[in-house]
Amino acid sequence: MSQNLKTLISKLNDTTRRAAERAASLCMARGHFEVDLEHFMLALLEQPQTDLAVLCQRFEVSVTALQRDLETELGQFKAGNTRTPVFSAHLPVLLEHAWLIASLESHAARIRSAHVLLALLTEPSLSQLARRVSSQFARFKLDELKHRLSEITQGSVEAGQSVRDAQAPAATDEAEDEAQPGAALGGKTPALDQFTTNLTQRAREGQVDPVIGRDTEIRQAIDILMRRRQNNPILTGEAGVGKTAVVEGLALRVALGDVPTPLQGVAIHVLDMGLLQAGASVKGEFENRLKNVIDEVKRSPHPIILFIDEAHTMIGAGGQAGQNDAAN
Repeated sequence: MSQNLKTLISKLNDTTRRAAERAASLCMARGHFEVDLEHFMLALLEQPQTDLAVLCQRFEVSVTALQRDLETELGQFKAGNTRTPVFSAHLPVLLEHAWLIASLESHAARIRSAHVLLALLTEPSLSQLARRVSSQFARFKLDELKHRLSEITQGSVEAGQSVRDAQAPAATDEAEDEAQPGAALGGKTPALDQFTTNLTQRAREGQVDPVIGRDTEIRQAIDILMRRRQNNPILTGEAGVGKTAVVEGLALRVALGDVPTPLQGVAIHVLDMGLLQAGASVKGEFENRLKNVIDEVKRSPHPIILFIDEAHTMIGAGGQAGQNDAAN
């Protein structure tokens, strides 16, 4: 089993983990060579009061018909395997997409069956496969699934599991756990709330100490920010010379209104690169987190200046193979 697949399986909640185990048992009992989507979905349908069961009822999907279609498809699988089966290429794709939905859109600590269903219906290659296997999948309304998922599934047994997972996340990866703060579950800017600190707000609340001896650098930063083009100041220097202090001084001035009119009312957010990268072990997760932050900055009703401390970590410093490179 690949390390990536092991990581994805560790993200499953109680319901989806039992389904994965049951899917493997179904595969072995029938002598199939690969544990595939059909085994997994059939195993999920066997469990009562899951997200999937609630959603089937909501959208008038016939569980009996869906199970029959899945069984028919499984009947066409090549059989005769006497060894331990392997996971098909479809399952890592499904679980990876489900984890991105769970962590980035639902801000959940674990993959629920609702995330699995949504991944199955939105990932193009999997969606095409699912609809070929059973017409019942077409009954699920994607818009409603995306926008009302939490509301519809609140009576599911997995809703209770989700609360427990949020209160006591697995201790297998401390950095990963830090990347799932409960404070990000609500609000209109979950990515900003989760991965940045509003320095201007902290300055208004008296949580930023006065900055002395950096007036020239602060004025230079303001001059650059006031330009129409090439208006991104970059602070360089050895560690400890006071680069962050310049940003804190700027935040204090914004909080006091001691800046030119175009900069009054802006919010200076500090991007926490460590938190952004923590637990982003699944391909595409780091990039999606960063994209969500940028999208929320663009959609903000008031202007936001994003300060990136240790910015060199975003451009592949060190040249490690496979390293996250946000500059791309």
